Amino acid sequence: MIETAWKRLSTDSLDFLLKSRTLRNIALRGARKSLHRKYVVVNKDNRPRAMQEGRCQILMNLMHAVHRALSDGRISPKVRKALIANFVGCVVLGTNERTVEFSRTYGFDPPAFLNISPTKKCNLFCTSCYASSSKESAETLDFEVFDWIIKQKTQLWGSHFTVISGGEPLLYRRGERTFFDILEANSDNYFMIYTNSTLITREAARRMADLGNVTPAISVEGFEEETDTRRGKGTYGKIMRAMDNLVGAGVPFGISATATRLNVDTIMSERFRDFYFGERGAVYGWIFQYMPIGRSYTLDLMITPEQRVALYKQEQRMIRESNIFLVDFWNGGPFSTGCISAGRPGGYFYIDWNGNAAPCTFFPYYASNVNDVYREGGSLNDILLSPYFASLRKWQNEYGYDQPPDKVKNFIVPCPIRDHYEDARSIIDGFDVKPMDEQAGEALTDEEYSRRMAAYGRDVRALTEDIWVRDFIAPECARAEKAMRTGHGRPEGGKAPGVV
Repeated sequence: MIETAWKRLSTDSLDFLLKSRTLRNIALRGARKSLHRKYVVVNKDNRPRAMQEGRCQILMNLMHAVHRALSDGRISPKVRKALIANFVGCVVLGTNERTVEFSRTYGFDPPAFLNISPTKKCNLFCTSCYASSSKESAETLDFEVFDWIIKQKTQLWGSHFTVISGGEPLLYRRGERTFFDILEANSDNYFMIYTNSTLITREAARRMADLGNVTPAISVEGFEEETDTRRGKGTYGKIMRAMDNLVGAGVPFGISATATRLNVDTIMSERFRDFYFGERGAVYGWIFQYMPIGRSYTLDLMITPEQRVALYKQEQRMIRESNIFLVDFWNGGPFSTGCISAGRPGGYFYIDWNGNAAPCTFFPYYASNVNDVYREGGSLNDILLSPYFASLRKWQNEYGYDQPPDKVKNFIVPCPIRDHYEDARSIIDGFDVKPMDEQAGEALTDEEYSRRMAAYGRDVRALTEDIWVRDFIAPECARAEKAMRTGHGRPEGGKAPGVV
């Protein structure tokens, strides 16, 4: 097994092996067999087989992308070692004593990571920014609290992966300490930062390479016209220079695209794929469908239900035929086994610049504040185990995360706040939660917003249900029927669906 071999070798030994293209190819073949056995054959969590096969595919795509970057010399030695020790060893393959201890104590696995926005300040003023960030924004986490959050999740959950968003993370500063000091103080974590990249100078890229434990996910809206229209004239040119600086320093990077009704055709195009993943060398990509929250929120920028289905189909083709790591946080529900918010096992929750803890970056309502928890001597588990978060995890479990394969509901539409708005509202209204900003408060009292969000979810569910049943559920029902008919009692890879 790949996991067993990994644990027997030191980081230096693995680093030596990964320098060889031949040995990497051998390792990739072994990884494919190991992932297939883990997810499809063993399938200990009893997930729909087609979903498990997709999870194998997307993980292999990521490994192939890293292999290509290593072959092209786009990953520096220090970054390579950090990827081995922190990301692959701890995040992809690792299970450590702290994770096991948490599971033994609480009866479920802990979150895999946190998403933290340490500052609201940003040097851009993007149209419909989810965070309403600007140069004038002053809200910023104290360094001690920021550092404590990361160390807490590592100690309590065995989590070695941290996602940073904003505002603009590279503008984070408390006194003399900057975001780079956080990276240095938490060298046992691998960080992904969502950034507009305009501040990634050659010096900044070299510092990232020297630290080794960070990868930027660079925001693009398409090409120059789409990016500059939303983010400001000249932004696209600065992004291209930042990418050059990162390649020159050996820092792997990805892209993050916000799909709106106006640019979704561009994001779906082969030209977009070939440019960013081919010419520019992005290792991974995320797609965020525009969510009507934040500055000047409007449902008119959301992709239509029909566009969403077309986006799903094109994403699936690109992933399976182009072997790229490209995940949509909504359409990608089959890869993530549904919604990953509220600290679900393997998931995350979100902490903003004021310390407010919300289920998700796009679920802007909170009941706990990390500054209060820190001041009172509590822990992140106080937030994770709160009734508010527990209620959302119960919804996730009932929707499909804790269901037998033939009973899992449509993971193409996994999101409570976007795809099942009425369910989300019942949870919000059932707890003493507060909006994270003025716009989130306005949305709760906007009857048209509620009506249109609920209608959007119904329309998307109607358009995707046949796809979900055909590709994911019907094969499970057929396998279960065959297993019962032949007297085996259970299909390969787990207990018979629906049978206790």
